[in-house]
Amino acid sequence: MKKIILTAIVVLMATISYAQDKNKKMTFDVNGKCGMCKERIEKAALGVKGVKFATWDIPSHQLSVIMDENKTDAMKIKTAIVAVGHDTKELKATEEAYNSVHPCCLYRDDNSDDSGHH
Repeated sequence: MKKIILTAIVVLMATISYAQDKNKKMTFDVNGKCGMCKERIEKAALGVKGVKFATWDIPSHQLSVIMDENKTDAMKIKTAIVAVGHDTKELKATEEAYNSVHPCCLYRDDNSDDSGHH
């Protein structure tokens, strides 16, 4: 009987520690300025396996995602975003990636909202 109870406890603890959210909602800061930035950021996030939804708000610079934690994590999403030239709080895009974005999207010196111009 003790063996059965012990086995049940071990299985329960393993299940609880392994259980992850299949529809985890997250938001994080991503730098950008305009509608072209929005398209680029969202496309990069949605290109990560496990990301089900991504939308970036221009004025607040907040990227909202819904993801399957069994397939991805926030750092993978942020890595994909910096690869297309957009900084996050934790990761910065390389100069090469940053300089590859359209000239109007260069946000490091002027982080204003240019959504009305595009």
